[in-house]
Amino acid sequence: MSTKESTEPSVESTQMLTALIQLRGALQAATLSLETPGVQENRKARAEMVAQLEDYVIPRLMTIEAPMLAVVGGSTGAGKSTLVNSLVGTRVTTPGVLRPTTMSPVLVHHPDDGHWFGQDRLLPELERVAAATNDPSALQLVPSEAVPQGLAILDAPDIDSVEERNRTLAAQLLAAADLWLFVTSAARYADQVPWEFLKAASERSAAVAIVLDRTADEALETVATHLARMLAARGLKDSPLFTVPERPVTDDGLLPADAVREIRDWLESLAADAEARAGVVRQTLDGAIRTVGRRTHLIADAEAEQAEVLSRLRVEAEKAYDASLAQVLEATADGTLMRGEVLMRWQEFVGTGELLKSLENRVGWLRDRVVNAVKGKPQQAERVTVAVESGLETLLLEHAEAGAERAHAAWRSWASGEALLAGADQDLSRASRDFRRKAERAVRDWQADVLDMVRTEGADKRSTARFLAYGVNGLSVALMVVVFAHTGGVTGAEAGVAGGGAVLGQKLLEAVFGDQAVRTLAARARRDLERRVHELFEAERRRYLDLVDSLGDPGGSALTLRQAARRIDDLRFLQTSN
Repeated sequence: MSTKESTEPSVESTQMLTALIQLRGALQAATLSLETPGVQENRKARAEMVAQLEDYVIPRLMTIEAPMLAVVGGSTGAGKSTLVNSLVGTRVTTPGVLRPTTMSPVLVHHPDDGHWFGQDRLLPELERVAAATNDPSALQLVPSEAVPQGLAILDAPDIDSVEERNRTLAAQLLAAADLWLFVTSAARYADQVPWEFLKAASERSAAVAIVLDRTADEALETVATHLARMLAARGLKDSPLFTVPERPVTDDGLLPADAVREIRDWLESLAADAEARAGVVRQTLDGAIRTVGRRTHLIADAEAEQAEVLSRLRVEAEKAYDASLAQVLEATADGTLMRGEVLMRWQEFVGTGELLKSLENRVGWLRDRVVNAVKGKPQQAERVTVAVESGLETLLLEHAEAGAERAHAAWRSWASGEALLAGADQDLSRASRDFRRKAERAVRDWQADVLDMVRTEGADKRSTARFLAYGVNGLSVALMVVVFAHTGGVTGAEAGVAGGGAVLGQKLLEAVFGDQAVRTLAARARRDLERRVHELFEAERRRYLDLVDSLGDPGGSALTLRQAARRIDDLRFLQTSN
């Protein structure tokens, strides 16, 4: 007989309990957030595993001396509630014609065993109630002297109920059972749904007994024989098979005592034999632990697949914006910006005609000749600055849009990427809404820094005629032109004009600051521009990468799951070898 005090847990059980709690945490952390092939099935499996750990495995391991829980489950109309009432000898659960009948589970136990079924034990999320209810989130506790100590019987909803919540609860209750008392009938024993549950029981070595209920006497032997063969073929040949013939019920809705005597005697014998009862509990518990450990590797595989897909999505986003960034940096160095408005305003500032034409062939003119030929005025320098600002902003926006389009198209080729895009809080197929404003600020800040460079470099030359001739603004636009037009990114006639313009800008600067100073200024201005462009495009890229990062590290989760599963396997091996 059981007592209220459980024995002190062994070191092995304490270690296993710790390992199972760690496994539960690892499974809960494995969110499987990406829409990858088969992910719905894996999410369902993960939820089932967490539920079984919380509802049965961990509570049962913590209270290994608790009464054996026999869950009576089965198909609609199989007579489960009538069977439970008949086993107890009084009506404790409500049978009926309307389906579904059992909405709220009913647990019948010996009065002295009531403390084992508190809110902190078995099925902790179900509220404990003492009166009949149709609330599927409640567990009705019914003490009865008719149930021997060491045994509890639970009447569960139909596994094939028309109500999805009932089906889910039935599966949850069966997963929390030490012993399945599976009830079927001559009309329902070949149905697919019950056999799916029985297959799961077989796979995890759960203790199962089958009750063939509501069967006419003349068909009893034939149906029972066929059912036994089906059980053997599905790995359940050792499961006891009981038959309950069709009999009229009493006014209280009970079957005659002799119709259920074999089942009641078997259950009472298990309750009376502590060793046999413990064997059933440990068989089911060990099977559940083994199965959860094995299935964990499948969840780890799914998390590893998610990590691979996330890595590919990250690479696609990186490639898209790397390409845009490279194109911007190339366009700001190869003369591309020295087209259109910028080139026209620059020509107005430095003068055109014979000067630039001669520069195409004779870039070695004396500096003084070059300087004397420039006709630029302060307002013309300002026009160049505005044209540079507009051209650079347009270039940045164009390539930010192109990067977004490339990344968006690449992600949409993956179902998981498309789902991430759909869940984003902004349209990632376009540059961010405030990109133009950020680009304007970056360009203006860069131009201001170029102005400061020139002002600082010319601090001791401000009184010279050459410095005064062009002013800080004029020399600043010359430095910008030098930064933008190093080589022949432009072609044909433009190449000569743009290239000549850059040479002229360099000569102007050299006339004021000297060769080395100009090279230093140009390199600093270039680095500053590249830094600002990198920051702009990194912020755009982060919109995609933040989505990836928000899903955590599935690769690390997969490793944690495998380690947790291996720890459980190691502990099981130690327990069986001792």
